[in-house]
Amino acid sequence: MTTPKKMTKRQMRDGVASPSKTPKTPLKKAMPSAASRRGKVGQQGTIAPASGSHPSSEQPKLQVSRAKKLVVRSPNQKIQERARELKEQRVSSHDIEPMRLQKALAASGVGSRREMEQWITQGLVKINGKVAQLGDKVAPDDEISVRGQAVKIKWPDRLPRILLYYKQEGEIVSRDDPQGRVSIFDRLPQTASSRWVAIGRLDINTSGLLILTTSGELVNRFAHPSFEVEREYAVRILGELTDEQRQALTEGVMLEDGLAKIERLFEQGGEGANRWYNVVIKEGRNREVRRLFESQGLTVSRLVRVGFGPIGLPARLKRGQYYELNQFEVANIVRWAGMSIPGQRSKRK
Repeated sequence: MTTPKKMTKRQMRDGVASPSKTPKTPLKKAMPSAASRRGKVGQQGTIAPASGSHPSSEQPKLQVSRAKKLVVRSPNQKIQERARELKEQRVSSHDIEPMRLQKALAASGVGSRREMEQWITQGLVKINGKVAQLGDKVAPDDEISVRGQAVKIKWPDRLPRILLYYKQEGEIVSRDDPQGRVSIFDRLPQTASSRWVAIGRLDINTSGLLILTTSGELVNRFAHPSFEVEREYAVRILGELTDEQRQALTEGVMLEDGLAKIERLFEQGGEGANRWYNVVIKEGRNREVRRLFESQGLTVSRLVRVGFGPIGLPARLKRGQYYELNQFEVANIVRWAGMSIPGQRSKRK
């Protein structure tokens, strides 16, 4: 049995464990190795909320600095040319399938899907001049209005955008928070005609890789439990796992919301009484990793997500920084998800 490679001081400082022995995925090779606020329609693609919609008990929102973009070396000329081609390609409007109204509105940045369902129920949304009903579908030729204002629907006629953000501890993954805490959406760049949707969440005390996209279909492909997409974490605990604890975690532990287990577990060294482990799970339940270790009487003092599906946390991405994938990298992710690429047929069965 080979001795696990210990972490460097820099890895200790950054809170990221050394790479596990899991096989690399296509995107990690394609990526560089250096690797709501709601407003008026037409400005942020959203509808202003009705007056009095925010209770007076809410805490004032903190002013936060914007995240910095990771600057990377430009890819080779062949990849740049392919990225430009992909960016210019569009799907014909005649080939776009009708979409549920609330989904189309949410994908266009008007508001959350739940809000859209409420507005439709209240008769605030019209399709071609007629009051819409829940269950209605819309096509590219339809005219949509919300609260009397025309809304331009963002149709999936091109590749989606994908952004990687190194979430910091103390940030929440939500647009609405009565406590006024710092949200990752306060730090990220705004989109002109759609909205960023987080693929899965990280709790306020967890840092690391957070993936955001403009595609609801891609969110579902990553996060839905039926796909069992792997999540990889670097975990620091006080103490060291015994053989019995390792066996329990990998065979399965009954938590309050059902059986949970760690698919793979590797020790990554540590200093003093602290030990780092690299763990892989296939679900995204609330605080699942923390609860698994707590079931063994161990407390997680640091938790960093370092991988999600085919995407790894870029080596050069620092806390609070973001990196937006180029069209070539996005196309690799779309292919992995079995989704269609403009100008090509989907390979999904």
